[in-house]
Amino acid sequence: GGVCIAQSLKIPREPRTGEFDKIIRRLLETSNARAVIMFANEDDIRRVLDAAKRNNQTGHFLWVGSDSWGSKISPVIGQERVAEGAITILPKRASVDAFDRYFRSRSLSNNRRNVWFAEFWEENFNCKLGMHGKRPGSLKKCTGLEKVGRDSSYEQEGKVQFVMDAVYAMAHALHRMHRELCYGYPGLCPRMANNIDGKELLNHIRAVRFNGSAGTPVVFNENGDAPGRYDIFQYQINNRSTAEYRVIGSWTNKLHLKLEALRWRTGDPSLPQSVCSLPCRAGERKKVVKGSPCCWHCERCEGYHFQASEFTCELCPYEKRPDINRTGCVSIPIIKLEWHSPWAIIPMFISMLGIIATSFVMVTFVRYNDTPIVRASGREMSYVLLTGIFLCYAITFLMIATPDVGVCSLRRIFLGLGMCFSYAALLTKTNRIHRIFEQGKKSVTAPRFISPASQLVITFSLISVQLLGVFVWFAVDPPHTVVDYGEQRTQDPLSARGVLKCDISDLSLICSLGYSILLMVTCTVYAIKTRGVPETFNEAKPIGFTMYTTCIIWLAFIPIFFGTSQSAERMYIQTTTLTISLSLSASVSLGMLYMPKVYIILFHPEQNVPKRKRSFKAIVTAATMSGKLTQKGGDRPNGEVKTELCESMETNIWKKKKKSIEFIAPR
Repeated sequence: GGVCIAQSLKIPREPRTGEFDKIIRRLLETSNARAVIMFANEDDIRRVLDAAKRNNQTGHFLWVGSDSWGSKISPVIGQERVAEGAITILPKRASVDAFDRYFRSRSLSNNRRNVWFAEFWEENFNCKLGMHGKRPGSLKKCTGLEKVGRDSSYEQEGKVQFVMDAVYAMAHALHRMHRELCYGYPGLCPRMANNIDGKELLNHIRAVRFNGSAGTPVVFNENGDAPGRYDIFQYQINNRSTAEYRVIGSWTNKLHLKLEALRWRTGDPSLPQSVCSLPCRAGERKKVVKGSPCCWHCERCEGYHFQASEFTCELCPYEKRPDINRTGCVSIPIIKLEWHSPWAIIPMFISMLGIIATSFVMVTFVRYNDTPIVRASGREMSYVLLTGIFLCYAITFLMIATPDVGVCSLRRIFLGLGMCFSYAALLTKTNRIHRIFEQGKKSVTAPRFISPASQLVITFSLISVQLLGVFVWFAVDPPHTVVDYGEQRTQDPLSARGVLKCDISDLSLICSLGYSILLMVTCTVYAIKTRGVPETFNEAKPIGFTMYTTCIIWLAFIPIFFGTSQSAERMYIQTTTLTISLSLSASVSLGMLYMPKVYIILFHPEQNVPKRKRSFKAIVTAATMSGKLTQKGGDRPNGEVKTELCESMETNIWKKKKKSIEFIAPR
């Protein structure tokens, strides 16, 4: 009925020295189980209390004693503080007046049948019965005229009632048995005299029903037990430091307890607790100690586990985490790269500056479209290259925007397209320069496909490969968004986040950029091959410096991008690294190829004039001698010599009207 045994200890019949101290130490192993129920004789009870006192456990244990303790003084003498608050029981008893009258009338003369009565007489009256008395020493001689209750103290033993009732129960049982087996036969009939069956007699004892010596009914249940009738005592120390047993309740078929009469430790009004283990907190499961169902250890549900029941922890679904109390699961918050995040602000700031600068260059070129410098730069290819630079800056905003199907589609298209525009145009330019000077070393005939229209066709053919790859990607794996719960699945579930992003793996990203990187590497190879042309002919050397710098940028990008794949900040670092790398690549191209031209157009218009023409043969000769001749910087206008093929002349070449190209020579 709500009582659980934390541990059960036995007191040896012949305890050795230190045995009771060992028992106290064993009880302290379950220190929260403070209530100790003792079924022991009064001597063992006294020694247990004494051991608790020696081990400084006064007030720790809550003692519950059986009727062997009852209201006896001997177990608690000298250790009242240790026994304070002890609950004990005694069977309900009533004094039998007839027994008192009978016992007080007994004397040595009328009670000779009791062989122990003479010894009792000496003990009770503290005297000696002649030379044959049992008590040693020089005591007064008993007169035989002493009277119980007059010449000595007398109090009826508490168990007299039960002894009398037990005798009467046996008598009633024998009487019932005699009527059944020996009906009408005086005395014992042969069936009872020769062989009495003990089980049959026990059945007759259990069947008796009569009023006992105290007027209470005497009956037995099916187990042979009489109804329990007990008085409940508590050993209390009052305000005057006087210890006494006080009746605090009773048991007669049910418990009657006077709660207001209970008193525990002096000065402590709180109700003491006795549990083997304290209740587990929320989010903790019970791990029951083997053999002790009321004792357990509390184990916290760790990681992504929650308390599913009193004894079990279970793992939350992958998209969820335990709540603050670990009693259930809640959805993991979903995050994305926000516009106001520092990881987004810096790339956007760089991109905005780049877009403004690119737009400014483009407007300048459009406005001065027919000037020599713009025409010498190859207007058509310049606009393609500027478009690629613009797209490299603009992709930053798509990479930061909230992912959805539309944004993911645009990311796939434009992520590699800006680089493809840029490096396809630069590759076409460097390839054209390389072919011109390689052809010039063999003959004076100009190579094929060097006209602006041819260059555009080659450039857009290269770009179409990138677009074809993207469309195949669309067909094989349509764009969609995913929530990645593994990227920021930290050790602490409270820090876990789901990342909303486009379903683009690192491999898909590299494949998307791979073609553009191939164009970039090929363009670098041609830039190296054309590094010896005369004085930056057709921007060969600025293109070379642009490609060298771009290669360094992307070589730095790769370890940063893939080295942070296990970081909790992966989304932020990789997005920022990618967008800044794209912006820096575009900035290098814009700064090295177009800013000097814009500077001349706006601030030195006197240098933006047509130059004289040279034959194709003269150009090739100059290319051969370029490694042998060194010109002083002071002889070069604005520090460099411009060379370019004149588009109009190229057209004439293919018409075979005139085989010459325009060459801008130093003045």
